[in-house]
Parts: sequence; structure tokens; C-alpha cells
Amino acid sequence: MNRQELIKEIRTKKTFLCVGLDTDTEKIPQYLLSHEDPIFDFNKAIIDATAPYCVAYKPNLAFYEAFGVKGIIAFEKTIRYLKENYPGQFIIADAKRGDIGNTSAMYARTFFEVYDIDALTVAPYMGEDSVTPFLTYQDKWVVLLALTSNKGSRDFQLMEDVNGERLFEKVLGSSQRWGHAGNMMYVVGATQGEMFKDIRKVAPNHFLLVPGVGAQGGSLQEVCKYGMTDDCGLLVNSSRGIIYASQGEDFAEVAARKAKELQEEMAAELLKRKAL
Repeated sequence: MNRQELIKEIRTKKTFLCVGLDTDTEKIPQYLLSHEDPIFDFNKAIIDATAPYCVAYKPNLAFYEAFGVKGIIAFEKTIRYLKENYPGQFIIADAKRGDIGNTSAMYARTFFEVYDIDALTVAPYMGEDSVTPFLTYQDKWVVLLALTSNKGSRDFQLMEDVNGERLFEKVLGSSQRWGHAGNMMYVVGATQGEMFKDIRKVAPNHFLLVPGVGAQGGSLQEVCKYGMTDDCGLLVNSSRGIIYASQGEDFAEVAARKAKELQEEMAAELLKRKAL
């Protein structure tokens, strides 16, 4: 999916919601554990319930790799189900890959050729040659970690050099020489608040993938106030606040209600900021 297709989906559905599929078997309804593939069955139900209210899904690889081959099979089935039944959905693999060039090339082949997903989260710490192999694929996206939502983000990401430039600003500035707004996004945590103003000074046109709304306490309104562009420029992710809103047999129905609530808030923000 290219940039214009993504923007069209956002405007058509009046939402920029991304649903995180961080499927933890200790948190899903216990009756599903008797199923042959409880992870996929949970994901399928969540997808069917929330698809009208979102434009993207983000499975986190850690929650699948933890179960070995069975988990990877559930991941593959989830991707296949999305592509066959909801081809308009943008699929982000949250794998945070990034290594020396030939290793990154293999990661890129895995996610962009074998799984054929739209986007992959990448850690930029090892620099340009660890990122550029992912950028050689047409209509595929790299989502670089820039300013994350976790408490430890302040350990390194806010460090300043002798000129007062913070590390996340260095990542934003340098990486724009590697890719462009049509194949690169940035992860910026919703908990960063007014820092979105600083992000937009350096990366005014790139899409931002924004985790941390809901369970982590980030404010959707604040994210939109400081981070939204004329093309929206945001994919706001919610995981736990949607998929674990209920642990009963009504989990999919409750997830749909939570996703719909966010979609309605997003539609209002898009209209308010004239991004529709």
C-alpha cells in the first residue's frame, strides 16, 4: 500500500486507528485455550469485530515467537486472513529488526517477500546500512523507532550533543537522507505530549505510528493537536485497550465498541483539523 492509498483509506473510513494484535494467551478468554489454534481464533474474532473502525493492524512478533513454530503459524494465518478478507487494511509487523546490511536484507526478505506485509518496525541504532535494505522494496514501509512511549526512552533518546541536538532529532534528520515520506514512518509514543511539536519541526510530512493511547495513558487529542498534518499523518495504535477490554465470551463485541469509540473520536479530530 502506497502513501496515497493509505491516505484514501483514512479519509474514506474517517479513522487512523491501528489495532495492535499483541495476543497473550494468559489474557485471552480462557475457553479459547481448548481450541487447536487459540491465538489465531482470538485474532480472527478481533479482526472481524474491529475492521470497520480501523485502517491498520499491528501484530507484535514477540507474542508469536514466544510459542515457537505454533506461534509463527498463528502469525502467518493471521496475515493471510487479513490479506484475503480485508485487503484494504495496512499491515505492520512490529518486529523491531535492524542489523548489519546482509542480515537486514534477510529480515527484509522475510517480511516483505515471504509474509508480504506492508510495513516493518526497525531499530536505527546501527545506522544507515542497517536500514537501507528495507527501503529497496517498492510500496513497502520502514517504521523507524524515534521517540518511544516507554519510561526508559529518556535514558538515551533525549541525550543532547554539544550543539543541543537530541538523539531522536538526530535519528529523524539523518534518516530522511535514506528514505522519504512515501516509504518511511516514525514511531513516536503518545505519552510524549507536546514533544510532537519538536518532531514535526524535523519531520513535518512523515506518517507517525503512535503507540501509548489508552492503557499507557497517552491523549489522542494531544497527539492530534501537535502531530496531525493536512494528510492526517498519524496511525494511532491501541492494543490492550481494545483487544483485552473484556475477557468474557463477549470479548469481540466489546472490542468492537472500544474501536468504534476511538474511530468516532478520530473522525471528530480529522474534521476539526480539516484533514478529511
